[in-house]
Formats: sequence, C-alpha cells, structure tokens
Amino acid sequence: MLTTEYVPGAPNWLDLGSPDTDASAAFYAAVFGWDFRSAGPEAGGYGFFQQDGKTVAGLGPLTEEGASPSWTVYFHTPDADATAKAVEQAGGRVRGAPADVFSFGRMAAFTDPTGADFAVWQPGGTSGLEAVGVPGSLSWAELYTSDAAAAKAFYGSVFSWRMTDVPMGPELTYTLLAPSGAGEEGSHGGLMQLPQENLDAGSTAEWHPYFEVSDCDATFAGATAAGATVLIPTTDAPGIGRFAMFLDPAGAPFAVIRTVMG
Repeated sequence: MLTTEYVPGAPNWLDLGSPDTDASAAFYAAVFGWDFRSAGPEAGGYGFFQQDGKTVAGLGPLTEEGASPSWTVYFHTPDADATAKAVEQAGGRVRGAPADVFSFGRMAAFTDPTGADFAVWQPGGTSGLEAVGVPGSLSWAELYTSDAAAAKAFYGSVFSWRMTDVPMGPELTYTLLAPSGAGEEGSHGGLMQLPQENLDAGSTAEWHPYFEVSDCDATFAGATAAGATVLIPTTDAPGIGRFAMFLDPAGAPFAVIRTVMG
C-alpha cells in the first residue's frame, strides 16, 4: 500500500510528458475528474493534476529530443546526487543530472540497464504527491522489463528494495517491490519479465502507473469514450482486484485498478 509517509525508495512523485498538455488535461479530467493547475509562467508549461484540492500528479510538455508521451514514476531519495552515482555504478544511464526545482526539491532522471526510464525526487519544500492509494490517485507502479534478473540486480543496488518473487503459473514470476524501510504491507509495485513474443513485437521496458478507482468498469467505459486505446480489458486478478490497461490518446500507457480491500 502506498502512503504519503514517504520513505527512501518509495514512489513519491509522478508526471506525464505530453505533446499537447491541454488535450491531456481534458482527457484525464474526463477519466478521473482531475483539475489541472498551472505552476506559473516560470515553470515552462508544467502544472499539477489535482483531486479535491490535493496534487495527485504532474503534467508538462515533452522536453527531451525524441521523447515519447509517457508517465514517469519518481522514487524518494534523500540524496539525488548519491543516487545518480549509484545508478551509473549499477549500469544505468543519467538522462537528467540532479538539479534543483526552485525550492520544492531536487530531481534527476535515469534509464535502467534494460531501457526503462524513471526518476528520483529529493524533497525540499514539497515532500511528494499529496494523495496516493485512494480513488483517483497513484496506487501501484509496475515495471515491464526485457531482463528481469538484470532489473532486479540494478534496483536492488540503487534502492535496496526488498523483493519477493510470486509464481504466477509455470512460466511467469511476479516480483513484489517494497522499500527496505517499509513494513510488511509496504509493497509499492511489481516487476515482471516481458514475454518473448512481446519483445519480438517491439515492446520495450517501461514503468506503468496504476491509478486506484472506485469502479473499474465505469472508469473503463469513460476512458474508452474519451479516446483511450485498450491494452488489457477489465480483468479480475484474484485476491488483488479488478484492473484494465490503456494508452491515452497521446500514446502514454497507464492502468486503473479497483483494489480488493482485505
């Protein structure tokens, strides 16, 4: 379960890079009821998705040459510069060197050895998202990777995550991820190997955010009506919940889930 009591290694920020921020704001307003608030002229078009007055994600224009529309998951770090060194030592790439974001915090952007992009946030005046784990907010972060063993070694080295393998059939293992400082219920995401047929078809390693919803089927209907492309239709995961996965109209992947509350 995600909480806003952020510990090192836990997801603490999330933002969308879009080629058309107005269109993206309208799409996610239709799907989740989010409001968009600009961070001001000095922020270069960046702003915040909010629900009930609380920030649940960021939105900004694509800034990297050749970048595709995508959601970026940020993980808490007490020292972005030290994390950048750890990423390089573990075989990852620094895409964006550590830099201050006004007085809000310090960020850096990376690519893991299997090609998945992610980032870190070192809190300053802003500790992270103001709501997680409730309907309309981030509830899970999932890595689809081309090399599960390499990804586990990399993230274990960089973040010291606790990893628990869960068999899901004869040929599939799902790895639960949790910050080392979190309790037994502190898992924040999962990691799984992309099947060879997906890789052959051109799938690449990437992190997918899951947003909690109160009604998966209603959200599915709203997302498709607003122009989302279905990747996985509404599906029950026994003991976990009901979920679906999409590409938004710009092509950024995301998922929704109605988590089973035990």
